[in-house]
Amino acid sequence: MSDRLPPLTALRAFDAAARHMSFQQAAAELNVTPAALSFQIKSLEEHLGIPLFRRLNRAVELTEAGRALAPGAKDGFETLGLAWRATRRLSDSASVTVTAGPAFTAKWLAPRLYDFARAHPDIELKFSASMRTMDFLRDEIDVAIRFGFGDDEGLFSAPLKDEWVTPVMTPEMAARYPTPESLTEAQLITDDSIDSLALASNWEVWFKAAGVDFVPKHSIHFSQPDHALDAAISGTGITLGRSTLVHFDLTIGRLIAPYRVALDTGAKFRFLCQKGHEDRPNIKAIREWVLRQASETDHLAHNHEIVSAVEVARA
Repeated sequence: MSDRLPPLTALRAFDAAARHMSFQQAAAELNVTPAALSFQIKSLEEHLGIPLFRRLNRAVELTEAGRALAPGAKDGFETLGLAWRATRRLSDSASVTVTAGPAFTAKWLAPRLYDFARAHPDIELKFSASMRTMDFLRDEIDVAIRFGFGDDEGLFSAPLKDEWVTPVMTPEMAARYPTPESLTEAQLITDDSIDSLALASNWEVWFKAAGVDFVPKHSIHFSQPDHALDAAISGTGITLGRSTLVHFDLTIGRLIAPYRVALDTGAKFRFLCQKGHEDRPNIKAIREWVLRQASETDHLAHNHEIVSAVEVARA
């Protein structure tokens, strides 16, 4: 028996019929008549020398040979589709699809997008604000911006900023709580997302770093950092603001960071893309822009004494 593959159209007809278990529905998917689809499958069975389907009165079912072929056919067409879409995207210099967490999108990207759009009017940006780890090929993503300790093997990875946290609050709150010691009487807000990544970057460790013997027993908890920041902006309380996410609100004065002590989380945001794609014109444009924007927030660190959260917790 020859190992030569049968025509692709016949394999495609079989794949559709095996997924739907219906010649009628498979024909509709492929925009052909049921008779044409049946002919393609019959030619495939003749090429193979054994039947792939049992034809019943009003249904079909796979034979043992059909069950053996179906998974490979399905995977093969999915892989071919992914490769085709990835190849087409190589010629697309007019758009960039970016995925980032909702907080980074809302607090860091969104306030700066006018600057990018003005500098690159020919590039259309598309955003997917999600915490889900996406596949560059399957999800058709060009760039990912992720936060954490990094496990970026096989990808191009450029660190944006080391992330540190310090108490942030409204100016009115700062007047009420002028010292770290006075915060023991304040309503504290906790961003649980930072705790999930760096257990030492919490209020207890910050008070320890500030030389205040205090372990908070009550706090308002949020699962997302932007929600914690929005609560602080509303005057609800005081939160440990992440330096990257809080920069815009500090710049316009909605929040202030009045104390010197800050905790280095050890985690950071990274710019990720497929290796070899970092210099594609559209990806290079947003890569250079993101890195430049990140560097322009370096001055924030000059106002603080940044200490390792892990070292303080261990001391």
